Amino acid sequence: MPERVRITDVAPRDGLQNEPGSIPTPEKIHLVELLARTGADEVEVSSFVSPRWVPQLGDAEAVFDALAASKPAEVLYSSLVPNEHGMLKLLQVNERAGSRLIGKASVFTAASETFSRRNTNASIEQSLERFAPVLVLAKEHGIAVRGYVSCAIACPFEGPIEPGAVVRVAERLLGLGVDEIDLGDTIGAGTPETVARLLEACRASFGDGFFAPDRLTVHLHDTFGRAAECVRTSLEMGVRSFDGSAGGLGGCPYASTAGKRAPGNIATETLVHAVQDAGYETGVDLDTLAEASGYAVKVAARARTEGNP
Repeated sequence: MPERVRITDVAPRDGLQNEPGSIPTPEKIHLVELLARTGADEVEVSSFVSPRWVPQLGDAEAVFDALAASKPAEVLYSSLVPNEHGMLKLLQVNERAGSRLIGKASVFTAASETFSRRNTNASIEQSLERFAPVLVLAKEHGIAVRGYVSCAIACPFEGPIEPGAVVRVAERLLGLGVDEIDLGDTIGAGTPETVARLLEACRASFGDGFFAPDRLTVHLHDTFGRAAECVRTSLEMGVRSFDGSAGGLGGCPYASTAGKRAPGNIATETLVHAVQDAGYETGVDLDTLAEASGYAVKVAARARTEGNP
């Protein structure tokens, strides 16, 4: 029987957060419900960040509250939390739901000092300090925590990032008590060679156990059309957990230019095909995923039209 690879769909959060127009709350809810039926292991639903900073996700509580009655038991719902205030909002959602509706919180920093300051208005050290109370609350309430490390391959401001810098940030996150590290190729600069070097450095520092699907996830962007190759390399290196975004939505705005929007996250359908072609299984039904991806693209296209009258 083929070995299983874990799939997280980040379209509702990472895929929609940079869209220029507003996406109605009912459409976000429907997208999550469609994704929950695909067989993906996890859906990253939203972010408890201030609406001032990410207005597209200002309805996170309303989205989660509406999902409480329809969540399939086998799917994990997760959300980004930037700080203790965001974590408290997550816990309030679970309290209203009367269950662990949100089973994972995600915190985010970077391997690039410049990117961290531009993206979160904080140094890497300051961002890590913000996570300490989040980890305490998460452990108290049985919530798993994922730690994103952006710019794991390259930074739009600093250029190539040394694997050692990524490992040092991952070490700090693990020391704080993060359960899972998610290595993000934020601007899609990765090649099979640079991804292999990064993963080799991780294995040298953390050992083979770090490559368990609940410990390490790889998050690829398809800016230059190389993401599927990087998936294959990651699988060969032992990675068994990946992020994708239905319809390829999302992408880092710093990778775009004034005249051209950069391709986004690796499309979940591309990811699943790459995994299956390599001889692994995902549990994702491609027909159901096609329906969800079509809907994701449709709502995002409408948001872009509204955001660019």
